[in-house]
Amino acid sequence: MIRRWGALLAAACALTGCATAVTGTPTWPGARLERALLTAEDFPAGVQYDRIADGTGAPDGPGARSGPPAMLSEPPGCSDGLTRVIAGSGERGPGSAGEYVVAWDGVRIVMTVLTWPLDLDRLAATADRCAQFETFFDPASDGIPMTTTRLPAPRAEALVYQQTMTLAGVDNSVYFSFENVGAMAVFGIAFPTPNPDIAVKGTLPQTFLDTAGRQAQRAAAQ
Repeated sequence: MIRRWGALLAAACALTGCATAVTGTPTWPGARLERALLTAEDFPAGVQYDRIADGTGAPDGPGARSGPPAMLSEPPGCSDGLTRVIAGSGERGPGSAGEYVVAWDGVRIVMTVLTWPLDLDRLAATADRCAQFETFFDPASDGIPMTTTRLPAPRAEALVYQQTMTLAGVDNSVYFSFENVGAMAVFGIAFPTPNPDIAVKGTLPQTFLDTAGRQAQRAAAQ
C-alpha cells in the first residue's frame, strides 16, 4: 500500500522522482547546506535517521531521479501537481539539495532543504485547483477520490497540506510542508508508517509539523 500510495501521489521526488534531471552548477558552498540540515543528534534516541546520498556528479534535488510516471487524474495534473511545481522551479545542479529520512513508529518523513526558493504562490494555486480530484490506475478503471486540504501551520510563512485518498471506503493521508527561508527552502512529506521495530512513537500531523518547523529554524540560522 505504501508503494502504491507513493506512486499515486508522486509525492516524494526525493525517493521516486517525478521529472527530468535538474542540471547546472551549484553556487552555494556545501558546508553551508550541511549546517542547514537537522542531524541524527537533533532527534530523540531510537528515532531512525538516514541521509539520502547521490552518486558523485549525479544531478541533485527534487526531480533529479527517474521513477514511475504519475497516475492519470481529473482534473489533469493533480496526482503529481505539487511536485511538478517544485521540479519546475529547480535551477541548480549537483549539491543543490540536502535530504534525509527520519522515522518513528507511525511516521516516516522525507525532508529536503533546497538552495533555491520555492514558488509558494504556484504551490498554493495548484493545491486549490486540486482540492478535490480523482485519480486512475488506468484509463478504464474507476476514479479514486482524493482531496487536498490546507492545514494550520505553526510558522506563518509555511504551507502545510493534507492529501487524502479514499480507497475501498478507507481514508489514507499524507502530509506536505513547504516554506521559503531566506534564499533556501524546506520541503517535507510525511507518510503514516507503522514500524514496531522503532521504540519511539510518532503521530500525524504533529510529529511532522514539529520536524518541519525545527528544520526551517535550523535553515534560517545559516
